Amino acid sequence: MIFGYNSRQHKCEKNSMNQYLAITSRGLENLLAEELEQLGAQQIQVVHAGVRFRAEQSTAYRCCLWTRISSRIIQVLSEFNVRDDMDLYLGAAAINWPNYFGSDTRIIVDFNGTNREIRNSQYGAMKVKDAIVDRFTKADLRRPNIDRERPELRIHMRLSGEKGVLGLDMAGSGLHQRGYRTDAGKAPLRETHAAALVIKSGWTKDKPLLDPMCGSGTLLIEAALMAADIAPGIKRKRWGFESIKDFDKEAWLEIHAEAKVKARRGPAKVETKFFGREMDRRVLSIARDNAGRAGVKDLIDFEYGDATQLTCPEDFEAGVILCNPPYGERLGTTPELISLYSELGNRLKLAFAGSTAAIYSASNELLSCLRMRADKQFKLRNGALDCVLKTYLITAGGVKHVEGEKEGKLEDAQVAPDFANRLKKNIGKLKKWAKKEGVECYRIYDADLPNYNAAIDQYSDYLVIQEYAAPKSVPEETARRRIMDILRATIQVTGVDSNKVILKVRERQKGKSQYQKLSSAERHMTVDEYGVKLKVNLYDYLDTGLFLDHRVTRRKLGEMSQGKDFLNLFAYTGSATVHAACGGAKSTTTVDMSNTYLRWAQENMELNGQVGRQHQFVQADCLQWLQEVDETFDLIFIDPPTFSNSKRMNQSFDVQRDHIMLMENLKRMLRPQGQIVFSNNKRHFKMDFEKLEALGLQAKNISDKTLPMDFARNKQIHNCWIITHKEG
Repeated sequence: MIFGYNSRQHKCEKNSMNQYLAITSRGLENLLAEELEQLGAQQIQVVHAGVRFRAEQSTAYRCCLWTRISSRIIQVLSEFNVRDDMDLYLGAAAINWPNYFGSDTRIIVDFNGTNREIRNSQYGAMKVKDAIVDRFTKADLRRPNIDRERPELRIHMRLSGEKGVLGLDMAGSGLHQRGYRTDAGKAPLRETHAAALVIKSGWTKDKPLLDPMCGSGTLLIEAALMAADIAPGIKRKRWGFESIKDFDKEAWLEIHAEAKVKARRGPAKVETKFFGREMDRRVLSIARDNAGRAGVKDLIDFEYGDATQLTCPEDFEAGVILCNPPYGERLGTTPELISLYSELGNRLKLAFAGSTAAIYSASNELLSCLRMRADKQFKLRNGALDCVLKTYLITAGGVKHVEGEKEGKLEDAQVAPDFANRLKKNIGKLKKWAKKEGVECYRIYDADLPNYNAAIDQYSDYLVIQEYAAPKSVPEETARRRIMDILRATIQVTGVDSNKVILKVRERQKGKSQYQKLSSAERHMTVDEYGVKLKVNLYDYLDTGLFLDHRVTRRKLGEMSQGKDFLNLFAYTGSATVHAACGGAKSTTTVDMSNTYLRWAQENMELNGQVGRQHQFVQADCLQWLQEVDETFDLIFIDPPTFSNSKRMNQSFDVQRDHIMLMENLKRMLRPQGQIVFSNNKRHFKMDFEKLEALGLQAKNISDKTLPMDFARNKQIHNCWIITHKEG
């Protein structure tokens, strides 16, 4: 029996049957009911996230010791309606608490659930505690001690709507605490959940088991405990039921002694092979230590290994591969996980024909990267996450070799072929162009196909994929699947290492929101653009520090700057200033509201040897600075936001509404033969020529001359104008 306890006829017991509630995760109720039946429970009833049953006292002890799946077992003392806090108090006070424990017992109240009137679990726990204490004092007994740190007995209150269940926690702490795990890797599975996955995977004691990403070893240890018939609670030092007045010590010692004998003899009888592979050597050491404390260290072969290079161990015939890979809760980790799942699927099909794989994940999209058809699936709940365990029968027919390729290389069916073919075509055209131009950063895809709504930019040997938010008419699941297809196909087509693929989600941005910081890792790299070196950050901000569509504009500014005093307004990271300085500008002035970006601009200048007092950096609200400054310049570049209502600016700004106000201020600062290069990204922007002429200025639209080849499809990506004093 996989649950590890073989029911047999017991002696008749004098104790009456009590009511109990065994708690578990959603999705595991039926499995727990089956386990409790094997352990001798009666009148079993499956309820939400638990199982109700009746049992004699010794059977309840046995259930606590041997359950592998339940997280708590509660002896139910009372059930009552709870409409408000008075109902809660009266219901708890109706129990004759001194019958169950004495004044010297250290207790704590655990309260789970809320309703319309009782909205705070701490408040609910306080009302139950007050009722218990009052029951003691009214009986002229000393009140029990409330001890949060070292309670001997936990009172458990469970509230669902207006239904309350109140009882005693038989274990005293979570039954997942087996006592063998003192340290773990990242996001470890609870032991009870791991045991359930082992059972659901289809593994039985006669089959070898392999976990290719074993972490701290929990899945394998739980399986080994089953194989060795070791009670999961055998290491526990203290039980809650020992503090209940009717504790039957003799019955408990008999049950515990029997389990100790099995634990001592069991491992020597096990012939099953267990294999654990892990690529973090520190975590692998923890797994070995955990297995040692559990008493199954000699049963598990732990070795260093990468799941993407997985090979089949010796003596692993028709076994089970069970693992819990990373889920990818954070979208930024997805490219690496796509590669991980894809390679794991390849290795399974290549080396484990005839075996069964059981993979547990919160992401159906990532599971689809295995490229295997699931035989069965079980929906489970892991904490707050909806997860699924899918099992796969691995057949030799699922492996296809490409003619002429080495053995061990699987044929990759093309993902999202329409998108992949368009991407290949774009790369074929743009790669040669970029090399000839002398640029390392360029766009290789820009929402060319309506169902694949993303932009993909090449930064040297890195790729940045920006997903445009899908319309509300597109279901979230569909949008998620499409971006996964984009990621998989991009990695497949380009061959770029998944660790060098960065995914971002771009909403419609206004004002400073385009500069929003996403993390604090501060990961930078240097790229070349027309002989100029620029620092970019691909990870930590929504934008990278370099607007690729302005590349030609920057080069033009460099060509126009020789011997001139140059002003860069709304300068961002100062890339235009760098081009001007490298183009021979006599002086540069760089103005931006953000100190972070001004420092970045200075670093960009230093990368190119452009240092000295002739290069000034001004932290200021550009609109206010324009109104106050009395300097003049030969060449002015201004690329304002489309709209901004930043708290640090004294007024809101709209480029369509306010561009003439800008020009009015800029005219005062522009020398007689000077030029303004005015750019913005507002679609359908219209220059107000009449008002511009009234100011004594004239404008020439050079948008088509500043549009790079890689943005040719998106002719409205930006507007660009040269503005000068009106002739005559």
